Amino acid sequence: MNHKHRATLHALFAHPLSSNIDTKAVKSVLESLGAELSHGGHSHLAVKLNGHVHSFHDTAHTLPKDAVATLRKFLEEAGVDPVRDYPL
Repeated sequence: MNHKHRATLHALFAHPLSSNIDTKAVKSVLESLGAELSHGGHSHLAVKLNGHVHSFHDTAHTLPKDAVATLRKFLEEAGVDPVRDYPL
């Protein structure tokens, strides 16, 4: 995982929630974590990571705060801890 991926991952877990995270950067981070990404219908993106599945709206814009919150919860459930595993 490169420095840019780590910065994006830490932005997903930042307090307060950020709403300025690029969707392309999030996809790159998920792929670098080993997630399987597949596009579903109605512009949804399905993510499989460590036996957990999550779907979110695939947009060309930045992620809204509610999507960041649910993605953060998904990553926590999948066992991702950016402070422990991917320090800056």
